[in-house]
Amino acid sequence: MTSSIGKIRNIGIIAHIDAGKTTTTERILFYAGATHRMGDVDKGTTVTDFDPEEAARGITIYSAAISCQWLDHVVNIIDTPGHVDFTAEVERSLRVLDGGVVVFSAVEGVEAQSETVWRQADKYNVPRICFINKMDRIGAGFDRVFGQIASRLHANPVAIQLSIGEGPTERPNGFCGIIDLITMKALYFSSENQGREIRTEPIPDSELERAQEWHTKLIDAIALTDDEAFAIFDATGDLPPEQVIRVLRKAVVSCQLQPVLCGASLDYVGVQPILDAVVQYLPSPADVPPVKGRNPNPKKADKEEIRKPSDKEPFCGLVFKIQIDEHMELDFIRIYSGVLKSRSRMLNPRTGGKELISQLWRIQADSREKLDEASAGDIVGLVGPKDSVTGDTLCDPLHGILLESIHFPESVISMAIEPESSADRKKLDEVLTLMAKQDPTFSRNPSEETGQTIISGMGELHLEIISKRIERDFKLKIRTHRPRVTYRESVRNAAEAEGRVDRHGASGNQFGAVRIKIEPSVKALADAVINRLKPGELPEELQATLIRALQEQLGGSGAVGYPLHELQVTILSVEYRDGETTEAAIQHAAALAFRQALEKAGTVLLEPIMKLEVTTPEGFVGNVSADLNSRRAMIVNTELRANLVVIDAEAPLATMFGYSNDVRSLSQGRASYSMEPLKFSEAPARVLEEMLG
Repeated sequence: MTSSIGKIRNIGIIAHIDAGKTTTTERILFYAGATHRMGDVDKGTTVTDFDPEEAARGITIYSAAISCQWLDHVVNIIDTPGHVDFTAEVERSLRVLDGGVVVFSAVEGVEAQSETVWRQADKYNVPRICFINKMDRIGAGFDRVFGQIASRLHANPVAIQLSIGEGPTERPNGFCGIIDLITMKALYFSSENQGREIRTEPIPDSELERAQEWHTKLIDAIALTDDEAFAIFDATGDLPPEQVIRVLRKAVVSCQLQPVLCGASLDYVGVQPILDAVVQYLPSPADVPPVKGRNPNPKKADKEEIRKPSDKEPFCGLVFKIQIDEHMELDFIRIYSGVLKSRSRMLNPRTGGKELISQLWRIQADSREKLDEASAGDIVGLVGPKDSVTGDTLCDPLHGILLESIHFPESVISMAIEPESSADRKKLDEVLTLMAKQDPTFSRNPSEETGQTIISGMGELHLEIISKRIERDFKLKIRTHRPRVTYRESVRNAAEAEGRVDRHGASGNQFGAVRIKIEPSVKALADAVINRLKPGELPEELQATLIRALQEQLGGSGAVGYPLHELQVTILSVEYRDGETTEAAIQHAAALAFRQALEKAGTVLLEPIMKLEVTTPEGFVGNVSADLNSRRAMIVNTELRANLVVIDAEAPLATMFGYSNDVRSLSQGRASYSMEPLKFSEAPARVLEEMLG
């Protein structure tokens, strides 16, 4: 390590697609001296979007890790995708990061995916700062976006900067600089030398009253969070800059407040202050609470294990990403405690086996620097582990700990895939296994009906990218078929059934009888097995077998072959004979009871409903709304944002294939949309009839 743990910042750059994350990251790396030129998203020359598909499409698909130095601090940055199809990349990054920079477009404001990434950051209690980008665009509005952060995200933003002007720089009152509300100075960035020179001047007279008003809001907000600051404020009516920074840092680390900055990354304005804010306000690994897990020893499973962020603690880390190509597998790991050395063996508590760490790498996007060891707070790449998957813990074999894994959303879309040549079938199978290991939201399963392989993912773009990667990176010619919806099955009514096994054979008698009730459940009790057996009605080890057998049934498929969803099973009674009721008999009786109850309860087919946000000029609202109605969509809200109309709707995924082309033709190419999974709802009766018929 080149720095103490207190001088490390592990941060993510997160936002809605096209808010300017990757451009902002490029500017940060340039000003921090990590690169010698600024890449361009449109030209496909950025450091973090190094995958050919990313460069070609101008979007981020894979999260990329890279380090730089600023004010004597090491800043480890993960640039994440904004497209909802790649939400797993955001999920896994936020699970291991200590802080986030959330980028918003000053024109579009808080968009659908902005809300998604904010919720993900809330889930992991990630402190964050906000950057309102694109202040130099037509329709930019600082006050409007600041208000949306508070109202739509239920956040507690505090402005520490204000824009001087809004909109194109060349226009009267256009965006030309920013006001630092802590020092009460105006900052101007020189476009001649790509923003490297920052000029500090007094605040213009025309902006002074507004700046004073926002400065007062800032002081009011932070003074209430700290007794010492409140006493100073009470006595003097203001706070000195060093007190503002101290108190604001404490409030940010505890997720009470979110500082808001502004600028225009593409035009080199306001990026260095983001780095200043990262160092000043976001936590180091030493500032976050110790990680907690459980002891992997079954006899000590109830014991909580704690690891402090220190090199002196036993080693533990979480594998949060696996990157695979034809030549090697690279596991990304966040080290929470201890020191990890190359050529060491570490325990994987999930498998119970030891993994060899043959090489350690510092990752710089698509380049790597070899390391001998890495310490608490580090994010590094490992070569060597064979059986580890995303979400696995690696730890000191003598001091076991199992950290909470990473949970990913379920896939909602599927399509058939096959090799052009039958000779490539085995190779395709191996490649799909690798892809599923790398991407937790991608899965593959054989179709019993057709013999084809069905791949599933988060959206059309997700599956398209995977298909192209198979052809490009693994040199496989493949055929794919039209995507189809991944439905779920539930039951219409509650039903009871008994499964009975009573066999007589040469090896002895097998007996077991299980009575259960199956019913649709509320989400909180979904996939639950409730045990109503009286004490002593069944030996403990057989009770455990019975519960496990029913849980396996709940994790299986229904009458039509789709996964079961939101069911609840209650064990009502069992019949037991000493010496005859075995684990196999109980398992068989439970399966019989479950299938009979499922048939009696009646099948309900559930279809994925998508949360849809369409942004369109006013003149096309009628066309877009009529088209949505024809797709069985329900329009929830219509809102005017700047000079555009935003339509919020809920639409069945089955009707949304090809929507990208359709919405463009309806709006002469001027409308855009984002879509993400929302819930499952009952599909029209005719869909189930077609499947059963």
